[in-house]
Amino acid sequence: MTEDGPVDVDRDLLTIGAFAARSRLSAKALRLYDRLGLLAPAYVDELNGYRYYRADQVERARLVALLRQLDMPLARIAEIVELEGERAAERLAAYWAEAESRFASQRTLAAYLRGRLSGRDPGMDSTYGTFTVETVEMGPQVVLTEARHALAHELPAWIEASLGRLEKGAALCGGTTGAPFVVYHSEVSMESDGPVESCVPVADENAARAWAAEHSTARGTKVRVEPAGRLAYTRITKAQVAHPQIVAAFEAVERWIAERGLTVVGPCREVYFADWGAAGPEDPVCDVAFPVA
Repeated sequence: MTEDGPVDVDRDLLTIGAFAARSRLSAKALRLYDRLGLLAPAYVDELNGYRYYRADQVERARLVALLRQLDMPLARIAEIVELEGERAAERLAAYWAEAESRFASQRTLAAYLRGRLSGRDPGMDSTYGTFTVETVEMGPQVVLTEARHALAHELPAWIEASLGRLEKGAALCGGTTGAPFVVYHSEVSMESDGPVESCVPVADENAARAWAAEHSTARGTKVRVEPAGRLAYTRITKAQVAHPQIVAAFEAVERWIAERGLTVVGPCREVYFADWGAAGPEDPVCDVAFPVA
């Protein structure tokens, strides 16, 4: 039965096998898409559970199949097939921009790993440029901080948001006294989530502690004193901040430290001294650094 009365299955509807052949989807895929709400049958026989489809559902089925060829997650497909015209096209364009960015990063990572496996020094590879390592003496700093556990793909958005919040707080605490930086207390990758700490140096410690206490519940904001010390660092461009270029930069600094018999005495960090939004791909924006003794 349907809302319009009895259905002549042989005349009006397609069996799942016939529909699978016409839509170029397997019966197994059709059952999966039914469970996920992507493509429900027009009619299911209550006695035997057989599924039947209308001929006008073929276009939607083929669209689902084509979107799957882009390795699009089923949840994203479900969003697109419910939209119409330009809105659906815009959603597809957004997904593909994300995919191309991911492919570009993976392509660069593959090139980096080929060099690493073949024994070439990534720090001297034309893909990354030559990393020049120097040292600088740093005085003690009072810093506003936020920390969280984050995987690699979550990191860029969180760093931007957390540093933005802390810089607004610093403006109410006598202003900033140095470049913001991000400290990696443990490895961050697709499997390891840190933790990571965003830090902004501030002028007024008492005001900073009051501001942090006001925001500690929501964000875990704290104040601490970064001790004086020596940093070994290399300066990188905005393009090199992406993975795996930044990994090669960290490794170049680590090799430099080991070759000179120095000791790493604290977690590695990224110091952001330039206006990120205004910087071009080849503009220096960040120092990759390790505290050393």
